[in-house]
Amino acid sequence: MKELLKKTDKTLLIATIVLSIFGLVMIFSSSSIAAVLQYKQTEYYFFNKQALFIAVGLVASLIIYLIPTEWYSKLSILGIVGIIVVLISLKTYGTVTNSARSWFKIMGFSFQPSEFAKTAIILYLACWYGAKKKFKSIYDVFIPLIPCIIIFFLVASEPDLGTAVIIALICMFIFFSLPFSKNYIITALKVITIITCIGGLVFLNGNSELLTSSQASRFNFKKPCERYLEETGYQVCNGYIAINNGGVFGVGLSRSSQKNLYLPESHTDFIFPIIIEELGLIGGFGVFIFYIIVLYRILVIARNAKSLRGSIIAFGTFSFILVHIIVNIGGLLALIPLTGVPLPFLSYGGSFMINLLVLLALTQRVAIENHIKKAGNKDA
Repeated sequence: MKELLKKTDKTLLIATIVLSIFGLVMIFSSSSIAAVLQYKQTEYYFFNKQALFIAVGLVASLIIYLIPTEWYSKLSILGIVGIIVVLISLKTYGTVTNSARSWFKIMGFSFQPSEFAKTAIILYLACWYGAKKKFKSIYDVFIPLIPCIIIFFLVASEPDLGTAVIIALICMFIFFSLPFSKNYIITALKVITIITCIGGLVFLNGNSELLTSSQASRFNFKKPCERYLEETGYQVCNGYIAINNGGVFGVGLSRSSQKNLYLPESHTDFIFPIIIEELGLIGGFGVFIFYIIVLYRILVIARNAKSLRGSIIAFGTFSFILVHIIVNIGGLLALIPLTGVPLPFLSYGGSFMINLLVLLALTQRVAIENHIKKAGNKDA
């Protein structure tokens, strides 16, 4: 194990550790009052649970370091089928939370299959496309996307449109990362895909009667403080207040006023305004610096991958993190509809955190294999 750890991307590893520890600190700071007053638990309730989730993710990561990525070829197909079966079973056995049947509750812990679907999709597409040397037909390109489309509609029907959109965006990122041959057919397909995505968003925005009332309200995201009595206006406006309170240097760690039950979900989807309020714009800028480091190192691993499978795993992880950052920050700043998406490393959430660490471990395994093959080539 020591030899494998020496072959990991040290910068990515350190940034992962720093962000995870910082996330724990901010989860405790933002959740301690809500844990006591709203959830009738101790002030350490969410901190302790998140620490447990990180520990589970760490153990899973160490195991993943030992497993060559080529071993996932058959397992990825079983995984994608398993995820579809589990998502279907949600219709009968799932628990309704925030108007969506997206969760299973097991022994006091909530389990969200749609989060694991993102990881399963990335690994499945990496193994499928990685087995192809060239993409000459529609079969090679689009048939593998059928299970992903099924998962998209299953998640959207929970209803969880935010997670469904993220799944679609991850698939789109991976699709455009494939080494297509330069011909007019593939170019046309790419253009059609872009038009379809844009048209779908416009269609949904103009046909809110097809959505639930809660989902439809999220498309009215402009001028939140003028809609303070509406759910999305109330949340985003209180986020603005937190950011305004923080200023440049912040009011100090644990001294946020908005976390005192003014800002809903202050330890999950809206943790970033609390970070700004307590640590100021400097703290928020520091978070983005570490995000840039993480994303850049993942891209380096993807670029240096010795196989298409490894490259897609790394690039899928890159898209997973990037899309969550954009959708979360965009929603709380009222730049895009609010979707309730967690912020990587910082938001409370077991399913999300475990999957994030698993994807980073898979990316580190790609880095390890890059190192091993590079050393082998030198020896040869």
